[in-house]
Amino acid sequence: MQTAVEIRGDERRDRLAPGELAKLDHPTPYLLMDLDAVGRAYASIAEALGDVTVRYAVKCNPDARILRRLHAVGSSFEIASTSELRLLTGLGVRAEDVLFSSPIKPWNQIQEAARAGVWRFTFDSASELDKLAEYAPGAAVSVRLGTRDLGSEVPSEGKFGVGAEQAAELLRLAGTLGLEPHGIAYHVGSQMTNPAAWEDATRQSAAVMRALQPHGIRLRLLNIGGGFPAQYASRIPDLSEYGARIRRVVDRHLPYPLQLCAEPGRALVAEAGVLVASIIGTAERFGKLWLHLDVGAFNGMMETLLTGNRLVYPLADSRSSVDRRPYHITGPTCDSQDTMFFGVPLSEGLLPGDQVYIYTAGAYTTCYASRFNGFGPPTTYCLP
Repeated sequence: MQTAVEIRGDERRDRLAPGELAKLDHPTPYLLMDLDAVGRAYASIAEALGDVTVRYAVKCNPDARILRRLHAVGSSFEIASTSELRLLTGLGVRAEDVLFSSPIKPWNQIQEAARAGVWRFTFDSASELDKLAEYAPGAAVSVRLGTRDLGSEVPSEGKFGVGAEQAAELLRLAGTLGLEPHGIAYHVGSQMTNPAAWEDATRQSAAVMRALQPHGIRLRLLNIGGGFPAQYASRIPDLSEYGARIRRVVDRHLPYPLQLCAEPGRALVAEAGVLVASIIGTAERFGKLWLHLDVGAFNGMMETLLTGNRLVYPLADSRSSVDRRPYHITGPTCDSQDTMFFGVPLSEGLLPGDQVYIYTAGAYTTCYASRFNGFGPPTTYCLP
């Protein structure tokens, strides 16, 4: 099982290179974010998607410094809670420009968001429509379509979404409740490395649009979700391939033009971050070398467990020796599941106090982290 690959010290020449990290003296574990890299990632995906509005998924990494940089370079935003909304409005983002995309929301958060100025909400059930009609009367609503499993590296679908026929029925029901049938939303799965994955859901969206036309309902928004990948260890297609495929399927299938938006998260922040950890112990067990770090699955690297250790991260270490040994790499807790990587080649002779660098760590690390076993989340530092 390959769960990480090695980055040698001379393979990165940016501000997150191992040689640059070795100069820093922050207490570990910490997440170092390059805000310039976040800005460049936004520019790349905005160019690739063209006239698709880019709405950063705040849940991916809600650090205020990242949100501020994205706001400054022109990003829009989507939220899944009013805590995220308060973060944004505190930075000067207008509530009326924010999309509340979680299909199921507490009634008091619907009310708070509506009072703040949010007017677009996503749903996928009749009971959610009842809440929206009561606590956000007149709101514009988008129905969440379910999608097929198309092999994303971080499967995330199955909890939300309905079929095309039910989606059309729910949008008609929304109109009878005084809400505006506004759009359709879908998500193809996180870290989607197949640019063709958006076609089936777009075709289903077109079926919903056509079913509503005889009822005088013309939608205004298609939200094509997130799923755009970051560069971990495996090669991914260029973002321009995603943009070109999405434009083709939209032009081919949709019965009339409407506004398009996307909700990338990982693609904007993952590559801009490196998680820096210290080795707290080493051991040889049954012929295998183990490194115990001060960060693990429960306090920063939860996606290693969520993907069954299949998401392959690039790694490096502070010694950058030419002599390598394979290591199993585990976290600090007293829990046998807290193992992140198996058989990763790193410098021979690593000892407590040496550092390990986990790259492409800017997404779903600190925000997923708990304080299990008393080990807290890494501190985030930012390069301007």
